[in-house]
Amino acid sequence: MKKLIFTLLLGGFIMTGAFAKTAFVYFSATGTTERMAKNAAEAMGADIFEIQPVHKYTDADLNWHDKKSLTTIECNDPKSRPAIKAVVSSGTGSAFDIAGYDTVVLCYPIWWAYAPKIVYTFTESQNWSGKKMITLCTSGGSGLGRSGSDLSKFAKDMDFKGGKDFTRGSGTDIKKYVDGLLK
Repeated sequence: MKKLIFTLLLGGFIMTGAFAKTAFVYFSATGTTERMAKNAAEAMGADIFEIQPVHKYTDADLNWHDKKSLTTIECNDPKSRPAIKAVVSSGTGSAFDIAGYDTVVLCYPIWWAYAPKIVYTFTESQNWSGKKMITLCTSGGSGLGRSGSDLSKFAKDMDFKGGKDFTRGSGTDIKKYVDGLLK
């Protein structure tokens, strides 16, 4: 009888999402998106991971006024997929494994109205089957646009819950937003 009650309780917890795990995965070239992602992950009690590029972007690479800057070239090439050095926990240095999470909150800056191409590299490299994705961005003015729904096309078999620009939002604001999407 005790085993039956335990099994029913455990099943109830699983069905209500009590054991659901959320990870925040971010790419940040200047630190703005990193701050937003870390504040949000802390507010939610979620794990956090950083997408680290093989080539660290310099100020010259990020100069959107220069048509020959690396980011301008990447953004103008739909097939560009910059290499990722690692996706690691900023706290422990452990590698990210999507299998351990039900929901991934993908955080990135907006570059030329899109997510940076390295975020596409990450998205395409994961097995999203049965996972939920939420996208959050920081932006100097253009907002989220269609970047989240655009990324979701490259994440096969996942449930895209939505996204929002949180350039000026707090961790508490993001928690409230994410919790609302996951209800």
